[in-house]
Amino acid sequence: MSLISKPALATPENNNPRLAWRIGTATLCRLLLNLARRFPYPFAPVLGRGMGVPLEAVTSLIAVNQLSGILSPLFGPAGDKWGYRRMLLAGMGLLAGGMLVAGFLPFYGVVLVALLMAGLGKAIFDPAIQAYVGQRVPFHRRGMVIGIMETAWAGSSLIGIPAAGFIIAHLGWRSPFFLLGGLGLAGMAAIAILIPGDQRKSGTAGKQTDYWAALRQLGHEKTALKILGFAFFISAANDNFFVVYGAWLEDAFSLDIVTLGMTTIVIGIAELSGEGLTAFLADRLGLRRSVIIGLLLSGASYMALPLFGDTFCMAMVTLFVVFIAVEFSIVSFLSLCTEVLPGARATMMSGVLAAAGLGRMAGALIGGPVWMAGGIWAVGSVSAFISVLAMGSLLWGLKGWLPEKH
Repeated sequence: MSLISKPALATPENNNPRLAWRIGTATLCRLLLNLARRFPYPFAPVLGRGMGVPLEAVTSLIAVNQLSGILSPLFGPAGDKWGYRRMLLAGMGLLAGGMLVAGFLPFYGVVLVALLMAGLGKAIFDPAIQAYVGQRVPFHRRGMVIGIMETAWAGSSLIGIPAAGFIIAHLGWRSPFFLLGGLGLAGMAAIAILIPGDQRKSGTAGKQTDYWAALRQLGHEKTALKILGFAFFISAANDNFFVVYGAWLEDAFSLDIVTLGMTTIVIGIAELSGEGLTAFLADRLGLRRSVIIGLLLSGASYMALPLFGDTFCMAMVTLFVVFIAVEFSIVSFLSLCTEVLPGARATMMSGVLAAAGLGRMAGALIGGPVWMAGGIWAVGSVSAFISVLAMGSLLWGLKGWLPEKH
């Protein structure tokens, strides 16, 4: 039986104030999960000194956190069977538990496990909340809601990391763990109060059968697999550039470390702008068209990097366009994916998360060698070529596909 042909649809909630509160709460929870993933990057030296370990050991912590996203498909089917609310609570519970334990027991091994727990929390939470939105929000408004929720990613960089730096400076390096742990508990309470439980059938055997059937369906459904290819390729294209953009700017303009760090603000504003554009434009343009427009613009921007990067100002403008286009395309794509397998939304979204994670790993692995081989010309050309592969995978996957009518 195809999960596409017989979706488990719920009645969409339109203009429901309670739904707006739930989405707002989930967005704040996602900001906490994103911050737990991102704050170790700029403060790696501080964390290393606090734990008494070298910087290389801290980067290993970060790698473990990132790798946890690949495990997301193990949890997506659980949300489809046992309810999205339970997965939301589990995700925030892992964040809160891991952060508090790391704060109270600030040892390397404990912090390693804590960041793994936080990463798993995000891998559980994100597909569940995206599936929840797919179930509750009409398809013609999906881009707006997903776009608003995705501002939690840029917000973690523009608001969360500076706030973490402030409290580290005043309260010590352990303070972000305590703060994230406490806010994680508050997020659990808010979810328990605001989001009602799902109505699910009972029966242990049925649960186990449905769990594995959902995973098999994701692996056998050709439309879904081709669309997952898009997630892999667009992420690989972006990280191929992202891992070397600092080296490019430093080499081209002799930037000091402070100025180089300030460029992250440009990226954060671009990401926020891309998310905002998705919220306001994607539904009007159509999600399919929005993904294609963003991908075409990002591919052209990669090629423009060496052409318009002669001055620092133009390099910053091109960098801004790259990230706003990529974010617009990705967030529109996430909105679209919530309707690809309407009978197993969390399973589909967990597959997207895992495919994107694999793509980021692949892009990061090839970015350095490509940069060493041919500089920014080679990096821009390779990212543009991978973007073409992303376009082909998307168009191939969406050929003949239409969203279910609600």
